[in-house]
Amino acid sequence: MPIDQPAPRVLTRPPASSLRRRFVVPALILASVLIVDALVGEKGYRQVNAVERERAALDAQIEQLRLENAALRRRIVRLRHDPRAIEELARRDLGLIKPGEKLFIIRDRDEALENAPEPPPRSPR
Repeated sequence: MPIDQPAPRVLTRPPASSLRRRFVVPALILASVLIVDALVGEKGYRQVNAVERERAALDAQIEQLRLENAALRRRIVRLRHDPRAIEELARRDLGLIKPGEKLFIIRDRDEALENAPEPPPRSPR
C-alpha cells in the first residue's frame, strides 16, 4: 500500500448491545410513559371511570325528577278538574269544614297529659 493513498475504510457494524441501547431502551421508556398516562393521565382510565360513574348518578337523578314531574302534572290536572281534590286539600291544609259539620280534635292521651296545665293546688279544709 502506498503511503499517499489513504487506507480503505472498513465498515463495521456496531455491536448489538449498542443498537439495543440506542433504540429499544428509549422505546421502552416511551411505552412506559404512555401506559402510565393512559391509566392516570388527564383522559386516562381512572378519569373516564369517574366520569362514567358521575354520569350514571346524574341519569338516575334525571329519571327520579321525571317521575316526580309526572306525579306533579297528574296532581295539577286533578286539582284543576276534580272538585273533591280541592275540597280534600282545603280540609287537610286549611282546616276548613262544611256548614253544619262539627270539628273534633282528638289527641293522644299521653300528648294531652303533657300539654295539660297543672291543676291548681287544693286548699286544705
